[in-house]
Amino acid sequence: MNFLLIFGGLILLILGGNWLLKSAVALSLKLEIPKIIIGMTVVSLATSAPELIVSINAALNNSSDLALGNVIGSNVANLGFVLGVTLLFGKIEVQHGFYKVDWPIMIIASSLLFFFLKSGKVITQIEGIILFTFLVLFLIYLLKFQKKAVIDEMPEDDELLPSIKIFTYLVVGGLGLWGGSELLIKGATYLALDFGVTERVIAVTVVSVGTSIPELAASLIAIIKKEKAISLGNLVGSNIFNILAVLGITSIITPIPVVDERLLSNDIFWMLGISFLILPLVFIPKGLRLNWKDGIILLTCYGFFIYQTL
Repeated sequence: MNFLLIFGGLILLILGGNWLLKSAVALSLKLEIPKIIIGMTVVSLATSAPELIVSINAALNNSSDLALGNVIGSNVANLGFVLGVTLLFGKIEVQHGFYKVDWPIMIIASSLLFFFLKSGKVITQIEGIILFTFLVLFLIYLLKFQKKAVIDEMPEDDELLPSIKIFTYLVVGGLGLWGGSELLIKGATYLALDFGVTERVIAVTVVSVGTSIPELAASLIAIIKKEKAISLGNLVGSNIFNILAVLGITSIITPIPVVDERLLSNDIFWMLGISFLILPLVFIPKGLRLNWKDGIILLTCYGFFIYQTL
């Protein structure tokens, strides 16, 4: 039964990722907004929905380690596993906005989370408001100042859709990703529980990978269809959303305390480390691109993360 849940979840995720990508590309055309911004907003928000739902439910059920571990593990998985796998299917030419805006914002958000957790071992409601306010300011900046900053990659391959179709694809795609993640998480979590591992281990491994599957599905479909700006923007944006929106909203609803100290002594350092690693990979050995070699490095790092966690 658990394997059926996992299989059904994967099918929904693939379909949902395809529908969401269609709506995102069409929306970028209709609003004349660069695709990387759509990837960092619309697609990132939809693919971060599973993390938000899981974290809120976990925090309300006094499973704060599941809420925190889910976000920290998902951020590691997004850059180590998802970006690593995606790069095996094709290289990504990185836009200047990545190191001028996107990467710094991700680092600032990650550092804020680290500071809040280290200072009191809890994310309070005030700190949640600070995180969410930072997200709103970031989105305003993106839409106001970055709108014309990115050159489209392959406009001749894009399809302009009617508004009703864009909305339908967006809603159905988002629901498909959410529903697929729910099925996958349930199946995978039940399997993990059979092995008797802790809540934190489940959160930073099984649940985080499960909630990162939407990003993987959306990114693979994007890179196969040569919408690489959406692929990279989705992953960076998802990490930003996970911290500022998921933990921000969750902690506004209820404070999130740290129970398992290894979240602070181990897991969050992996999240910070792999976030910092992306920048030198973009510039070395050849500037502003990521390829399959970088993918292998990222997957190797993620493999070490999972090994030492277990």
